[in-house]
Amino acid sequence: MLQIKKVALSIAVALASTQVGAFILPEHQTDSDWYKASEQKLDSQLEQSPNMAAKNVVVFFANGMGGSTLTAARIHEAQLKGEEYGEENSLAFEDFADTGLIKSYNTNQQVADTAGSMTAMTTGVKTKAGIVALTDNVDRGDCDIQNEKLHTLLELATHQGKATGIVSTGRVTHASVAPLYAHTSNRDWESAVSAECEGQVSDIAYQLVHEAAPVNVVLGGGLREFIPKSANGRRNDGDLTKDWTERFGANSMFLNSRDDFDRTNFSDSDRVLGLFNDSHLSYEVDRNPDEEPSLSEMTEAALELLTNNERGQNSGFFLSVSASRISHGHQAGNAARALTETIALSEAVEIAQQYLHDNGLLEDTLLLVASDHSYTMSIGGFGARGNSILGISETYDGQGLDGAADAMDGFSYTTLAYANGPGAQFTRDDSGNRVDPATQDTLDIDYLQQATVPLAESTSAGEDVPVFATGPRSYLVRGTSEQNSIFHIINQAAELGAQAYTAK
Repeated sequence: MLQIKKVALSIAVALASTQVGAFILPEHQTDSDWYKASEQKLDSQLEQSPNMAAKNVVVFFANGMGGSTLTAARIHEAQLKGEEYGEENSLAFEDFADTGLIKSYNTNQQVADTAGSMTAMTTGVKTKAGIVALTDNVDRGDCDIQNEKLHTLLELATHQGKATGIVSTGRVTHASVAPLYAHTSNRDWESAVSAECEGQVSDIAYQLVHEAAPVNVVLGGGLREFIPKSANGRRNDGDLTKDWTERFGANSMFLNSRDDFDRTNFSDSDRVLGLFNDSHLSYEVDRNPDEEPSLSEMTEAALELLTNNERGQNSGFFLSVSASRISHGHQAGNAARALTETIALSEAVEIAQQYLHDNGLLEDTLLLVASDHSYTMSIGGFGARGNSILGISETYDGQGLDGAADAMDGFSYTTLAYANGPGAQFTRDDSGNRVDPATQDTLDIDYLQQATVPLAESTSAGEDVPVFATGPRSYLVRGTSEQNSIFHIINQAAELGAQAYTAK
């Protein structure tokens, strides 16, 4: 033992006496593309986190995007482009300067739901599942909520004089969006509340139009929540789309078609409500571009309005973009759609960065990407480099392809699988025997990945989820934090200067 200590000490002394720069790495190491790429990325990151207040904030909420979704989506994006491998690919926001992890649990659930998670990220306060921008003192369905309301990032930005916007691929009244502006004890009260709470709590759509801090631009789905049943909607009390234009007057518009969207000069608009589907917008792979705008198009349109708005030019802007349908793809056990929605998010981030750069606003803008929770999708097996991420797992033995990997029952299995979900029912035939996925088209967009526990929908997963940031004070994103830290990061970076709790 003494001899070992002496050797260790002599090595330490030798290293300490070595001059800086005297230790030379071999050329084959420093010439490696892997080495140079990582070195260059770090150099660029060091320049991306200035210690200055952010005049503008663009936050992307990636609903349902966990670590396995990130990995699979980056591979899938490259493979869709015909690249040989894909594992080395990066989504746009993976090149952001700062990265961390956030814990996603709700105060009453180990595995989170979206409403509670979004409330934590938009108010700085963790709460129960199903609760929208209220404290943990409230139970789901409670009517007495007035003293439990929390201030949201969007409300704080409005009070600071900033222009504000909301973009979503889901219903704009959905739990992935509502905690930005609404306060309710039940995420399902999108167009009506329980009979016992009528007169005490307004539904989410009504709050957006009549009670919320005035938003400059809202683009997404959910028309049915705003219009009466007589017009194939869900409301019992009138047409909120007309109320929108009445509330905001001459320079306000309601859009509900692709033609409306294309005709609108967003840079010369002040208040726009655009609802392009009765419920959620179509998945990107199913979207008819003649009927619905894409997430990227809506993001750019919102930026055009916010950056040319008087408030936006003078005091800056706050824009929230929700990629809600990543979550829905996973719920359906349909990895292909979840991954393409993640790719669509990456494209929207890239469009936002390009727009801000071209208009001289990038240096003043904090961009942040955060997830509400993960799903139970996993990446397994020992698939060879370049194997289709949606395909059968093919093993690699170190010398060459060894063929499809067989399970203990002799059947192959897919690289992607879910711990639970609807895919379980398709893994067995009518006699209860397992079906070999090699006999199915696993690359089909409608294919449901194998699942272990049969459920009607796949559930959320409870592991930590990623957050990415770049721009002024993005260095506040570091390490592993509670989910509600997202609020505090944005609050401090943009110096919104307010507390989350309302006055009691």
